[in-house]
Amino acid sequence: MRAVVVREYGGPEQLRVEEVAPPEPGPGQLLIRMEAAGVHPVDAVTRAGVLAGAGLMAPREVTGIGWDVAGVVERLGPGAAGFAVGERVIGLRDRLDLPLGTHAELVVLDLDAVAPAPAGVPSVEAATLPLDGLTAGQALDLLDLPPGATLLVTGAAGGVGGLAVQLAVRRGLRVVAQGGAADEAPLRALGAEWFVARGAGELAQQVRESVPGGVDGALDAALLGVEALGAVRNRGAFAALSAGRAPLPLRGIRVAQVWVAADPGALARLSALAAGGALVLRAGPVLPLAEAAEAHRLLARPGRRGTPVLVP
Repeated sequence: MRAVVVREYGGPEQLRVEEVAPPEPGPGQLLIRMEAAGVHPVDAVTRAGVLAGAGLMAPREVTGIGWDVAGVVERLGPGAAGFAVGERVIGLRDRLDLPLGTHAELVVLDLDAVAPAPAGVPSVEAATLPLDGLTAGQALDLLDLPPGATLLVTGAAGGVGGLAVQLAVRRGLRVVAQGGAADEAPLRALGAEWFVARGAGELAQQVRESVPGGVDGALDAALLGVEALGAVRNRGAFAALSAGRAPLPLRGIRVAQVWVAADPGALARLSALAAGGALVLRAGPVLPLAEAAEAHRLLARPGRRGTPVLVP
């Protein structure tokens, strides 16, 4: 089967589509035939060797790329139950010890990393849900804000940010969305009460003009760090999506680091919301596996909207 791998860390040019031995599902695992797989910033830092350099991945000759997948169950491993061959599923590969990623024709995942795919939602869109949806939901869990509290979401037009806005509104939070000037109408349509434009002025000042005293919490999907922290009130809460960009807990602000983890129950709930039209999923350009390098180049383009998706 074909899989996207790197043998040497570096830029998009290091991505290779190689013929590799098909993976075999072990006990409690599923073999999934990939129909679509999202491409995310974490894939770029994996390719560049950042995760290996930080000690999060063991050195290996070949590193597989890809975190989330939408596809069809091909085979069940020993003792695996709860899914049927031919069933549409979505899943998250959060185990960095696995040799191959989800950017492959066949993917093996543990049962507790998989949920039914959203009914009626094309696989290209469904593939954008696991990593971004779980990250957004788990960040909101860490913030633990009560209904009626105010929340700043930076990078609100991105994959994590857009889902965070929608999930926050469903929790009864009042959202300040930050994005490009052209994003205001779409973000308000997702439920954002206020909007601040990127590059239109100092972020904390803009936010505090809308929410005097500062917001109760911030979900920093744009990795702005201390710039976003300035918009949070004293003793508020801050969810950092990147360890290297997590600010110090100044002014008594509780800073939580988000380390996404597979959660089949949460993923199933997200899938049900998407199936019912309660979550808007935004797929970006759709490219074949052979053009994985181009998908990674698209990740770096300013103003990118929607998650690039690879298909077999």
